[in-house]
Amino acid sequence: MSSSQNLGGATRCGRVIGPSLDKIIKNAAWRKHTFLVSACKSVLDKLETLSDSPDPSSPLFGLSTSDSDDVLQPLLLSLDTGYAKVIEPALDCASKLFSLSLLRGEVCSSSPDSLLYKLIHAICKVCGIGEESIELAVLRVLLAAVRCPCILIRGDCLLHLVRTCYNVYLGGFNGTNQICAKSVLAQIMLIVFTRSEANSMDASLKTVNVNDLLAITDKNVNEGNSVHICQGFINDVITAGEAAPPPDFMLVLQGEPPEEDASTEDGCSSKIREDGFLLFKNLCKLSMKFSSQENTDDQILVRGKTLSLELLKVVIDNGGPIWRYDERFLNAIKQYLCLSLLKNSALSVMSIFQLQCAIFTTLLRKYRSGLKSEVGIFFPMLVLRVLENVLQPSFLQKMTVLSLLENICHDPNLIIDIFVNFDCDLESPNIFERIVNGLLKTALGPPPGSSTTLSPVQDITFRHESVKCLVSIIKAMGTWMDQQLRMGELLLPKSLENEAPADHHPSPNEEDGITIDHDFHPDLSSESSDAATLEQRRAYKIELQKGITLFNRKPSKGIEFLITSKKVGNSPDEVVSFLRNTTGLNATMIGDYLGEREEFPMKVMHAYVDSFDFKEMNFGEAIRFFLRGFRLPGEAQKIDRIMEKFAERFCKCNPNSFSSADTAYVLAYSVIMLNTDAHNIMVKEKMTKGDFIRNNRGIDDGKDLPEEYLGALYDQVVINEIKMSSDSSAPESRQSNGLNKLLGLDGILNLVYWTQTEEKAVGANGLLIKHIQEKFRSKSGKSESAYHVVTDVAIVRFMVEVSWGPMLAAFSVTLDQSDDRLAAVECLRGFRYAVHITAVMGMQTQRDAFVTSIAKFTNLHCAGDMKQKNVDAVKAIILIAIEDGNHLQDAWEHILTCLSRIEHLQLLGEGAPSDASYFASSETEEKKALGFPNLKKKGALQNPVMMAVVRGGSYDSSAIGPNISGLVKQDQINNFIANLNLLDQIGSFQLNNVYAHSQRLKTEAIVAFVKALCKVSMSELQSPTDPRVFSLTKLVEIAHYNMNRIRLVWSRIWSILSDFFVSVGLSENLSVAIFVMDSLRQLSMKFLEREELANYNFQNEFLRPFVIVMQKSSSAEIRELIVRCISQMVLSRVSNVKSGWKSVFKVFTTAAADERKNIVLLAFETMEKIVREYFSYITETEATTFTDCVRCLITFTNSKFTSDVSLNAIAFLRFCALKLADGGLVWNEKGRSSSPGTPVTDDHAPDTQNFMDTDENISYWVPLLTGLSKLTSDSRSAIRKSSLEVLFNILKDHGHLFSRTFWVGVFSSVIYPIFNSVWGENDLLSKDEHSSFPSTFSPHPSGVSWDAETSAMAAQSLVDLFVSFFTVVRSQLSSVVSLLAGLIRSPAQGPTVAEVGALLRLADELGGKFSEDEWKEIFLAVKEAASLTLSSFMKTLRTMDDVPDEETLSDQDFSNEDDVDEDSLQTMSYVVARTKSHITIQLQVVQVVTDLYRINQQSLLASHVTVILEILSSISSHAHQLNSDLILQKKMRRACSVLELSEPPMLHFENDTHQNYLDILQDLLTYNPGVSMELNIECQLITVCVRLLKIYLKCTLFQGSELEETRQPKKWILPMGATSKEEAAARSPLVVAVLKALRGLKRDSFKKYAPNFFPLLVELVRSEHSSSQVPQVLSTVFHTCMGPMMGE
Repeated sequence: MSSSQNLGGATRCGRVIGPSLDKIIKNAAWRKHTFLVSACKSVLDKLETLSDSPDPSSPLFGLSTSDSDDVLQPLLLSLDTGYAKVIEPALDCASKLFSLSLLRGEVCSSSPDSLLYKLIHAICKVCGIGEESIELAVLRVLLAAVRCPCILIRGDCLLHLVRTCYNVYLGGFNGTNQICAKSVLAQIMLIVFTRSEANSMDASLKTVNVNDLLAITDKNVNEGNSVHICQGFINDVITAGEAAPPPDFMLVLQGEPPEEDASTEDGCSSKIREDGFLLFKNLCKLSMKFSSQENTDDQILVRGKTLSLELLKVVIDNGGPIWRYDERFLNAIKQYLCLSLLKNSALSVMSIFQLQCAIFTTLLRKYRSGLKSEVGIFFPMLVLRVLENVLQPSFLQKMTVLSLLENICHDPNLIIDIFVNFDCDLESPNIFERIVNGLLKTALGPPPGSSTTLSPVQDITFRHESVKCLVSIIKAMGTWMDQQLRMGELLLPKSLENEAPADHHPSPNEEDGITIDHDFHPDLSSESSDAATLEQRRAYKIELQKGITLFNRKPSKGIEFLITSKKVGNSPDEVVSFLRNTTGLNATMIGDYLGEREEFPMKVMHAYVDSFDFKEMNFGEAIRFFLRGFRLPGEAQKIDRIMEKFAERFCKCNPNSFSSADTAYVLAYSVIMLNTDAHNIMVKEKMTKGDFIRNNRGIDDGKDLPEEYLGALYDQVVINEIKMSSDSSAPESRQSNGLNKLLGLDGILNLVYWTQTEEKAVGANGLLIKHIQEKFRSKSGKSESAYHVVTDVAIVRFMVEVSWGPMLAAFSVTLDQSDDRLAAVECLRGFRYAVHITAVMGMQTQRDAFVTSIAKFTNLHCAGDMKQKNVDAVKAIILIAIEDGNHLQDAWEHILTCLSRIEHLQLLGEGAPSDASYFASSETEEKKALGFPNLKKKGALQNPVMMAVVRGGSYDSSAIGPNISGLVKQDQINNFIANLNLLDQIGSFQLNNVYAHSQRLKTEAIVAFVKALCKVSMSELQSPTDPRVFSLTKLVEIAHYNMNRIRLVWSRIWSILSDFFVSVGLSENLSVAIFVMDSLRQLSMKFLEREELANYNFQNEFLRPFVIVMQKSSSAEIRELIVRCISQMVLSRVSNVKSGWKSVFKVFTTAAADERKNIVLLAFETMEKIVREYFSYITETEATTFTDCVRCLITFTNSKFTSDVSLNAIAFLRFCALKLADGGLVWNEKGRSSSPGTPVTDDHAPDTQNFMDTDENISYWVPLLTGLSKLTSDSRSAIRKSSLEVLFNILKDHGHLFSRTFWVGVFSSVIYPIFNSVWGENDLLSKDEHSSFPSTFSPHPSGVSWDAETSAMAAQSLVDLFVSFFTVVRSQLSSVVSLLAGLIRSPAQGPTVAEVGALLRLADELGGKFSEDEWKEIFLAVKEAASLTLSSFMKTLRTMDDVPDEETLSDQDFSNEDDVDEDSLQTMSYVVARTKSHITIQLQVVQVVTDLYRINQQSLLASHVTVILEILSSISSHAHQLNSDLILQKKMRRACSVLELSEPPMLHFENDTHQNYLDILQDLLTYNPGVSMELNIECQLITVCVRLLKIYLKCTLFQGSELEETRQPKKWILPMGATSKEEAAARSPLVVAVLKALRGLKRDSFKKYAPNFFPLLVELVRSEHSSSQVPQVLSTVFHTCMGPMMGE
């Protein structure tokens, strides 16, 4: 043993070779192998003498080139012996040399004399000796040789090595050897292509996994532990080769450029990559080898093809960036691999199909951006044709396709890219849409009544797998959407997003080492696109497909539509391009359109034929080529037109073919007839070749065509049928493809739908495959169309629009029809993913459709039929609510309805009492206890609610079950109880978790959640059969959960909740309303625990429901409850109440006006406590609450139940005023420096524009003062007086706090409105200077009039106030005087002594302070009051014009009431009363004027006196006018007689007014000579006296004078009648006063004016007098005045 180890000398290679040569010597046959033995010994001897001496050119480490040849020669001789015992040590030696990297150099066929080439060739050759161990040894050596980093096996030698391993695999002695060969080949592929990618021999290598290689094929050759053996075999070789090469013994490639320049600009690849390309190309060729026609069932060839495809799969699966950016390798995929897939697609071998699908999957995942057109071809071929075959599919094929689809869904980007680049591309098929629709068809199964080859088990398997694929698709869409949204949340700019590589984010499900395809494609036309552009493309595509569909029904209409919509040009050439290059067109319809006789279709047909180039084609090929695009129409005339044009075109392209086009025309017809005859099974007697030649004699201008030519044409047609384009070959796959620009789609579809089972591609298809191969090569240089990449999540919306319908149908049907738990769970997962996507994308219709469907599948509305899948649906609903709650919006209603029904059913199962107890008022005990304590026991009661639930109902019914009469059977109840047990899987925690989770919802989501819960709760409460309060209680819970949200969000939530609470609080069901109000109270108490800062309004909004319900509720119980709730809240949380005071006072204000006494008293009790004890809190943060407090107290003053409340309220108003005057508004003290000056008022607060002042404190008096002002019109005398007293006391006590501006507002808005009821319609202030400060209040109720005492009190209080603050309110003088004058003239008042006294007191107190203008204002106000009264009264008198004139009636008829109608009586009554009142008013005005004059006569000026005299003159003239109207007097007398009333004192009125007028004139003349002179008072006095004398004389002398002029002599004087005597007697005092006035004139004055009155004095002498005083005074006048004057 020791000697063996020392063999070989000192060199490293000697130590490896020596022992092997020794073993060869021992195993060799001495006679047969003499030369070998001697050679071995010679080399051993030589090795002893050698030492390591590196030679750069030597292939063997440490030896020279010549020595290397000598040393390795025995190994070559051993391999050539064919003797296994000798070969084994030689192979072992070679394996060690390769593993230890002791050999180096290139091995290629260009240097066949090289030692390494001979060695590799010899090793490959020994496989043929048929020894099992030798096979394994050869495989080891070959793998070690390829593994060695110092050996580069190139070109044919590499192929020969691979072929050797192929042969071992195909003809190995046992399964282990075959698996080893396959594993070695796979490892060789990994080594070669890993080095090709690295472009270096020194690359990190992977080790193949033998188990993966057996996933599809060769499972039958696995012999127990074969996999373990083979895996160890591979690992040993790879591990042994990992030893570092000897120093300075690296491989230097001859003529190899530096590594960085390995790929030059002209595309020349390095040797390593050249070898990889060559190997890949040959693998593809091996995979395309077909069996011969003689031996169609060559299983070895099938195994070889399968192995080739498996190796290609290994290469593609482990391919790196070189396949994406190196054009040569990418084109190799297109030209060779794609062609291999194309040719093998016709085979029916399952393993080949599976490998094709596996390779295609890898191409999709890694190289799709460079293979867009190819993917568009192979997806329909490999996937869609199998997927869409529903009736008679191959089970294994379809399962493979379904597995493929599920596999590609693991990459979300792949699904998105398929939709973007195919479904949104006009020239590409709708792959995504067809996938979804195909899966839907599979999920639905064969249509009813159709025949199928599937067994029931296979059908169910297909259904379930297709549903899994749909779930994977929708999950992938959701994953991609979530990825993009997360990236958007990182604030990545969209511009950068769009420019980023398409798949810069790795797929979460991709394995390590597998990269996405377009990361390294700078040279490909990969584009980043936004969703809007893709939407436009897809819309264009959809409209084009609409035109195609229309064309397939009516070609002319379709072309017209496409031209109109500008999808096709309006020229014949453009239409031809459309017909030839557009897929989906019905070939028969194309033929019909081309055969039309109309002008435009004829032009199109000519252009269509002219678009073909038949140059150098034989006639048969030309017809065959021409008819590939359409089917000839059935009408002979149409065929004639088409073939005539074809003949012309053929002769034009081939001018020497026939003598004329007629020949071609006839021959074309003959060929068409021959084709039909030869290949139509209905034709029994076939045309022979002789018949065909005979039929075509003389067609060439009378000559015969050559028989050889016709015979060859006959053979072509008979052997190979001329197949026109078929519509039925692939109706589904032709639906929306657009691949004709790449290659003929019809040919591809013919390939796809081959029906032969042979593994061959011969005959007609050989030409087609050749044509497709040429197309591939022509397109391999550049991708035909851009590959688009999107990052805009909006693209998911378009995908959902395509897929949501099929997915909804598939999930729903499967869930409905299948009871399989796994299938149901898968469908529910699909529903969840679909809801997630549609909810996030805001697709309301689709989202609601999915949510509604899954809600219906819970079957909670029909619990008697519930199954496990329905419970799973409930769980899914809960998960949806928790996971996607932020996006559900309106769909929350369906989810919350389900939760409500779950809870209802669980309560029924537990025997809990029903919520109906809330709704029953006075029912029997049996009806009150609506629970089911024995429900889960036998013999449950036939309770109406339970029966309704057991019977079930529709999903949309408001209750769980409709109210159907009839009892429920016991077995139904038992089944129902069993189903209720299923619901035990759903615990209350899961149920409540949805509501608890609401606090994590976003703003919009929680708002939508609350809206939906309110709606569900309302539906529960309004249920006709079983009303419930479950959701109502949950509303209270979520309000608790979400109360800590920010204010803005909470206010939105509460606006919804408050409306709901108001709606339910106003419910007719008292119990529910009470329950709601109590719930609201609990929430409010909790809410009031939170601090609120100043100027916020949240508390007010929170308490608003109490206010609304209080105002609108018709239930006294509810109103009382609200008052108690508010009282409890306020008194317990008084320090926390801020803006809530506004609602509190609104509630109490409403309560104050309540019709129930107990409510009023209860509210006032709390109000009293608040004002007395907590007044400082009221205005702590907001002063407007003071307004509300005052308004509330004022409302209490209007209480009709007890005056005590009213009077106490008024007293509290006085208290509020004191607080206000003392600075009791805490808010103002705290916030004066930081708060706005003007308090905010609500809609009901009085307009404070009249009170604007720089000090905001003053403004708070407004509500208090205006409120008291209104109270003065109360119908109750005590309230009126109290309010008046309090009002004026407040003003008098605190008026010193008011500014001049504020006082103006007080008068205009507080004081003046008090007297509105007195003014009536004739508002004296409407025209004065303060009309710019209109009262913001409407006048006090006109139906309430003051008594004299109240009026007097008001007048006196006003004067007192005015006098007290005259310096501040002086500007209001004219208004105050007008007001007092109005009181004096008011017809609604009684005696006005107090008002007159008030005005006089005003003048007396302030007379000395009045200016000239102010005095004038006073007198002008009185004058205006008098004039307005006069004009108003004259209008009243005109109403007497309608009363009949009574001159013709005798005195005895005056009292006959029957002659007067009712209207006249009413008019007369009114006028009489009005006249009396008018006289009284005028007399009061006269009295006022007279008194003012007498009191202040010394300070009055001429202007003042003028106004006074005008007033008195006007009134006296008016009085005389009334008294002179005889007709009016007659009517008055009659009216008074009929109505039994006293007559108006019109004569007295006239006498008094004249007397006062006369007295003032005399007084002026006597005591104020200056004014008298200025105003010529004497003249006025004489005028008045003359007028009065004439009036008197008319009374005494009128009748007599009239008689004298008519019948009697002048000397006759008739005595006065009774009426005249009475009038004369009444006027006598006035005449006496006139005479005295004349007597008092100075002598000069008397003499001056004597001519004016002397005749009248003479007449007085002649008159009859009723009073003796008149003649006496008259006598005095004559004696004292006239006598002396006459004596002069």
